Parts: sequence; structure tokens; C-alpha cells
Amino acid sequence: MKILHLISSPRSGASFSIKLGNEIVERLKLKYPGSAVTTHDLTNTAFPHLEEVHLTSFMTPPEERSQELDEAVRHSEEAIAELMDADIIVIGVPMYNFGIHSTLKAWMDHVMRAGRTFSYSAAGPEGLVKNKKVYLAVASGAVYSEGTWASYDFTVPYLQKALGFIGLTDMTVCRIEGTSIPEIKDTAWAKAIAQIGI
Repeated sequence: MKILHLISSPRSGASFSIKLGNEIVERLKLKYPGSAVTTHDLTNTAFPHLEEVHLTSFMTPPEERSQELDEAVRHSEEAIAELMDADIIVIGVPMYNFGIHSTLKAWMDHVMRAGRTFSYSAAGPEGLVKNKKVYLAVASGAVYSEGTWASYDFTVPYLQKALGFIGLTDMTVCRIEGTSIPEIKDTAWAKAIAQIGI
């Protein structure tokens, strides 16, 4: 089993999303002995935000790309190859200002490419990244899965729609939430790991 683990929190050891993501990976390794794990900290090896040269490289056939365009498309091609090669993807998702961290958004922009991870036909769009399992390790200081703040959650709905668009529809969402709320934070970890289901 090949596991791709993406980290998008810059908080290192203080990060709840990293802690939860690591727990998911460890449980997967126990379930599938001998699994190979590839871990990328997107905050240390950041994907460049899309510029004109990246978009041009995406739309240019490989045989017509200049050296500049070949270099511009490299991050995207490497990320897509890893995604296609993985059986399971674990994504650490800290919530910042109701959304995902910009490093994760940049990774998404490099892997969501027409003709590579999705296609269009007369029948409509089709995701090309299939038969894989995704775990989201979502961390937030408040509670966004229900109640007053649920409508402010632009992390999980976005990732469900965007990843689903490229074919990643088998998804388990694990949330460690309420970590900044005194009456909730002491039970947040136990509730989070109960959602893993491995």
C-alpha cells in the first residue's frame, strides 16, 4: 500500500492537524504492514502560486514546451505523478480564517488540471484520479461541523467538491475541533480519533 501524507500547517509540533494526520498514517501502517509512506510538508517545499507561465505550460503540449515551460510545469507533473501512484492520501487541513492554508491551495491548483486529472466530454466532466481513499485531518479552534459556525466552514466543503471533481470521492473526514474552547478542548482528541475508523 502506498500512502501519500500531505502536511499544510506551519505550526510544526504544536499543530493538531499534523498530530491527527500522523495518527491516521500510523493506523494505516498497522492495518497494511509494509506500506510505503511519502510525506510532504507543503510549508517547507511550497508549490508556487499560479502565474501566467504555469498556466501557459499547462495548456501547451509537452512536445511544444520551451525549457522555461518545462520547468514551470515540473511541480505539477511531479505532484500529479505522486497522486496517481498513491493508494491512500492523508491530508492535514488546519483551518485559517475559515479556509485552507495557502500552501494546500497552491498544491490543489497544480494537481487540478484538465486532461491530466479531469476531462470534459459531451457527458460532462469526469475525474481521472480513481480508486483511491482520502483521509482529511481537519483542525480548528472552534466547532464548525455543526451549530452556529457551520456555515463558516469553507475547508471541508471545498475539499470534498474539488477533490471529488478529479475523482477522489471515497473520503473520510476526521475533525479535531474546539481546541480553543476550554470546555471542549479536553475531549477534542478522543472525539477526533473515534472518527478515523481504521
